[in-house]
Amino acid sequence: MTEFHADDYGLFPAQTRRILQCYEKGALNGVSIMPNSPCLEQCLEMLPEKGLALTVHLNLMEGRSAAPGEELPHLVDGDGVFRVSFASLLFCRLTGKRKVYFRELKRELSAQIRALLPVFRQRGEPLRLDGHAHWHMLPVVFDALMEVIREEELPVSYIRIPREPLGLLLRHFPAILPFHPINIVKTLLLHMLAGRNLRRYRAALGAMEHKLFLGVLFSGHFDYDKIRLLLPALEAKASKRGWGVELLLHPGAVYEEEDIRELTNRDDLRFLTSPARKVEAEALRRLGKKEEAHV
Repeated sequence: MTEFHADDYGLFPAQTRRILQCYEKGALNGVSIMPNSPCLEQCLEMLPEKGLALTVHLNLMEGRSAAPGEELPHLVDGDGVFRVSFASLLFCRLTGKRKVYFRELKRELSAQIRALLPVFRQRGEPLRLDGHAHWHMLPVVFDALMEVIREEELPVSYIRIPREPLGLLLRHFPAILPFHPINIVKTLLLHMLAGRNLRRYRAALGAMEHKLFLGVLFSGHFDYDKIRLLLPALEAKASKRGWGVELLLHPGAVYEEEDIRELTNRDDLRFLTSPARKVEAEALRRLGKKEEAHV
């Protein structure tokens, strides 16, 4: 099965409605829900009864923590707003802070999963996990996550492993241009982190669902033409492995001034207000029309 997936569901009501339009009038069939959003309850009420696969969107960079801020002094500021950086978590072993980060990460990750666990149980949905900006792939975060899953005996069926099929992408070069050059660095770093996590947790991850993933390299330029070019080869490759396919897009733009003022992370501010969000929303709508034409 191919999953056309949108991250960041539930951040704000207007932004969430933009995501849902890609389900109602497009190919969208999966969303990741922000568990620490102050608008969570309102946005959960907007979920359709069926048709969307749900995932917990573990978030360590935008907004306030789900666990009490006083328990997370290395992750949040005095107002409970996330202030830890990607680099701090990536190099925490070198700075001697791995143990304190690990302890606080376990507390926060557990709180975020448990904020949404009743929703998955009520709907009979399998518990799936991924991470905002893929921070869950950082070694200290992934280790903390896997320990939370083990200790709390959480019935996790899927964890997104954003390791893109580099060989397939190279075979379609230069037809896959353009993309942001920085996305090459992100793709290669995530490929390396994915390899580490897959080796370390081979048995646990091997028992979960697997998907061939694509969406980091083209973030900001993941348009209809690229998807139609790559999708047949992706599906064929995944089928040989007995896997599904996950295509990640971000159609949930934030354009309302009152919502923009609430964003706490500068990278999110640039990303979520970018015109590229409209490009990816349009791709999902066109893909939906393409599928209807073949029914």
